[in-house]
Amino acid sequence: MSKTILITGASSGIGKAAAKKFQAEGWNVIATMRNPEKEDELISIDNVLIVKLDVQNLTSIASAIEEGIGKFGKIDVVLNNAGYGILGTFESASRESVLRQFDVNVFGLFDVTRAILPHFRKNKNGMFINISSVGGKTTFPMMQLYHATKFAVEGFTESLQYEMEPIGVKVKIVEPGSIKTDFSGRSMDFQHNEELTEYNEFASGVMNTFEKLMSSENRNSPDMVADVIFNAATDGTNTLRYVAGADAERLLEARKAMNDAEFLSMMKTSLNIK
Repeated sequence: MSKTILITGASSGIGKAAAKKFQAEGWNVIATMRNPEKEDELISIDNVLIVKLDVQNLTSIASAIEEGIGKFGKIDVVLNNAGYGILGTFESASRESVLRQFDVNVFGLFDVTRAILPHFRKNKNGMFINISSVGGKTTFPMMQLYHATKFAVEGFTESLQYEMEPIGVKVKIVEPGSIKTDFSGRSMDFQHNEELTEYNEFASGVMNTFEKLMSSENRNSPDMVADVIFNAATDGTNTLRYVAGADAERLLEARKAMNDAEFLSMMKTSLNIK
């Protein structure tokens, strides 16, 4: 019997690549997204159920899980992938923006996890794969809110595995590096108030560097991350963390090898920050 994965944020990027990867490997896929009526690619693929799920809406989470189980009988893996990032100076971010950043990246992940747990407990089997980031272990300028959410995902996931293991549920983290996705477009929210003039030179310099990095052809593909996710789902181990991308591996190794002052100095130099 084919296994089934539920994926949040499957309309683009890593989520869509993962949906296609698992389907190609013979899995059933519950591809969830906020606007399923706009999906024109996954809809034509066999064994893919496209369902509306907004991680900020508890009713839609419950409905998507119910519809997925009704269609395929069981959910074996949940890929908590939905997310976005605020880029900008912290003082420019409204409280509403801060709350939305955590609501999508953290509380939404919590709510999806909580909603599927009764199903996993009943089956005494299941797996959560949570998409973190190299930004769950290291930081870049003007991404303090995004990093805060990914650090939270790291801590939550690592702690959760203690209570999941005795009931037969595995918990895993995937940490991608720089990916060729629309993260700098619809998944990135730039917020800087230019009336806060003291930050303008710094913010402009960081944005110029960031735009160059995001336009680089050296970034990893979503398909590569999907391969790592599939390996995490199927390798049969209790491995907690999976790094996706040579750039992520290099950065995380540097973070381990250096003290705070050394690492921050290296980052400032590489990002042309004075």
